Amino acid sequence: MPDDLLGARWQDWVEAIAQSYRALKAKHGTVHLAGVCLGGLVALEVARQEQHSGRLALYAPPMFLDGWSLPRLTRARHIVYRIPGLAERMRVPEAEPFGIKNVRLRKIIQQRFERGERFHYPYVPLACIREVDRLRRHLKPRLADIHCSTLIVHAAEDDITSPRSARYLQQHLGGPVEYMPLNNSYHMVMVDNERNQVLERSQRFFSRPALNTTPASNTHWGALAPA
Repeated sequence: MPDDLLGARWQDWVEAIAQSYRALKAKHGTVHLAGVCLGGLVALEVARQEQHSGRLALYAPPMFLDGWSLPRLTRARHIVYRIPGLAERMRVPEAEPFGIKNVRLRKIIQQRFERGERFHYPYVPLACIREVDRLRRHLKPRLADIHCSTLIVHAAEDDITSPRSARYLQQHLGGPVEYMPLNNSYHMVMVDNERNQVLERSQRFFSRPALNTTPASNTHWGALAPA
């Protein structure tokens, strides 16, 4: 349930993935990281902490919450954070366009919500967004410490986080960055109109040998989904 997120800090998210990362690296030698939305921020911090030398793919990473579909009151959340206990009680509902430009897929999601199917959280506590903000603030001055090869995929019409996030990462990451802009998708780039192009580009990116790693036959992918 969404309220299970209330007791989690961003450090808990990072440590959970870091533990799996270390176990996979001990077994396979080379590990690649990929993260969608918040998963991208977690992947960045894991890459920094673990001095990641494999490849890293970031899909719509929200370095800024400035998308066109966000309510105008989004910026006021920082005021709410200062009021003890209020962020834990407030909820951020999932609403159209659900991060998807494809009309058919969006209708399917709407129908599943209306039927009450538990395929996706209908809301997240504002306290969870607060942890996202804390992780973003933690990362910004430390991005130059991340030296791995990185692919960033971001839609021009992202409704949650604008391409400003991609540009910021391009400017501040310490390693080589490839940027794949999309023109026919919203935030959920892995399932929207250009999903096949995203998959093909990702496959090419991950199939190239990583620097200073063991042979490709000993490679494992670690994937991070959005929270």
